[in-house]
Amino acid sequence: MLKNPASKYRPFAPVRLADRTWPDAVLARPPVWCSVDLRDGNQALIEPMDVTRKLRLFEMLVDIGFKEIEVGFPSASQTEFDFIRKLIDEDLVPGDVTLQVLTQAREPLVRRTFEAMQGARRVIVHLYNATAPVMRKVVLGLDEDGIVELATGQARLFNELAAQYPDTEWVFQYSPEMFSSTDLAFSKRVVDAVTEVWRPTPQRKCIINLPSTVEHSTPNIFADMIEWMDRHLARRDSIVLSVHPHNDRGTGTAAGEFAVMAGADRLEGCLFGNGERTGNLDLVNVALNLYSQGVDPGLDFSDIDEIRRTVEHCSQLPVHPRHPYAGDLVYTSFSGSHQDAIKKAFAARQPDDVWEMPYLPLDPKDLGRSYEAVIRVNSQSGKGGISYLLESEYSLELPRRLQIEFSQVVQTVMDATGKELTAHDLFDLFEREYGVHSIPAPRHQVLEESAGPTGPLVRLAADVEVSGRRLAVEGAGNGPIDAFVQALGAACGESIRVLDYHEHAIGAGANAQAVAYLELRIGERTLFGVGIDSNIVSASLKAIVSGVQRAQLGNPIQEISCPTN
Repeated sequence: MLKNPASKYRPFAPVRLADRTWPDAVLARPPVWCSVDLRDGNQALIEPMDVTRKLRLFEMLVDIGFKEIEVGFPSASQTEFDFIRKLIDEDLVPGDVTLQVLTQAREPLVRRTFEAMQGARRVIVHLYNATAPVMRKVVLGLDEDGIVELATGQARLFNELAAQYPDTEWVFQYSPEMFSSTDLAFSKRVVDAVTEVWRPTPQRKCIINLPSTVEHSTPNIFADMIEWMDRHLARRDSIVLSVHPHNDRGTGTAAGEFAVMAGADRLEGCLFGNGERTGNLDLVNVALNLYSQGVDPGLDFSDIDEIRRTVEHCSQLPVHPRHPYAGDLVYTSFSGSHQDAIKKAFAARQPDDVWEMPYLPLDPKDLGRSYEAVIRVNSQSGKGGISYLLESEYSLELPRRLQIEFSQVVQTVMDATGKELTAHDLFDLFEREYGVHSIPAPRHQVLEESAGPTGPLVRLAADVEVSGRRLAVEGAGNGPIDAFVQALGAACGESIRVLDYHEHAIGAGANAQAVAYLELRIGERTLFGVGIDSNIVSASLKAIVSGVQRAQLGNPIQEISCPTN
């Protein structure tokens, strides 16, 4: 790279529009959408789509709700021509959908384009020619007068050919290609000359499309250019003002949104921003940006994953996992602090609340996503994410201190493996750590219940297995749990106290199970035991055994040694 890039590159000149109004505009309704996936998107592919793939993508665009679809460049190849004829001849175009086709300002290509569209109900025919100084000088060899004559000559041919096919409703569209690097005064001159030929009316408008063929400026300058044209074009009330942003600077979405704020009526682009070089405007991005602001975009992305899969199949290009709204990971938080905030916000949210969720600009369920992938666990994750996954996938409502304890277990595994843990992985780890399903329920029997000096007194006998050793224990306490703790502590020669107790049900009816979480003080250690059983007392006893077993297996300094019987 140059130490002094100014020796080679020049900054883009700003538009002198001191009284600009677009920065105060609010997007309160969607623009007219035009998908150019089948033309601009297709020509950018390493391997252009065949007819089967193009038809599949066309049908999906219709299902999403696009009413204007640019289906090809019929004069470019026989494949393009045949696909368009298939749509028309086989009556595959719904009555409320308008096909759009593109042609350069060359007479043979224009004639071939009109020939391709015979029999169509309604067609947008899109004429373009380059207008930028570098194109006039280097490519076309024409001065400004020559460019205007080129454009108006082909515009007159449009009038002539349309008259030959009166059964089709023709809509004319003109693009001064490379508008983004054309002097505004000349852009106005050539556009006004074309509309003078076409003579649109408010009842029968033409489309003037202003492309940022190459992004040269910040999006605010492009918006100034659009507002300037919106103010100065002749016959503005008879024009649908359209923009076609590209993404060379990575600001295509902002340029498109700003352009609509500046007066544009219509946006051309592709799903997920496919297109030449860095791509076109991403229509999914703009539409869902509107949706997140409470504006119905008029496009249906309620199954975003299926749409993404179809586009990937047809284009043979992947959608990045971090792509806004559609990527695999865009609703996923790995960070512990993020996960904790999301978990708490979900817990506080009521069904009819306005969406106000940390780190989630819209509800993934609106796009057909489950909450399963919202929180995933890696080495950056914390207790909130871990507990969220166990609760959402396995209905385990871990007490806060247990969340802290188990997160340390998870962190140890993460540090060792460096891999992401799924909800299934977490449950397996939880199950192994606390012996949830490997510890058999102690067989217990209440021998006596009586009134003691401080309340009820229960005597209990139990057969229990701890770390593979079978014990027969007997003890007394103010209830079955207390009696079992006293009995097991006496058998092991170790003090065991219950510090805290939580329980809840999983499921309902005949298949319901109880989960017990007991925080225990065993000797000098404080830890949790967990038990699951159809009977709440059995679940609690299993939780006590879980804690004792964990203390025995996990404390090499002071093991509990329970004698065998």
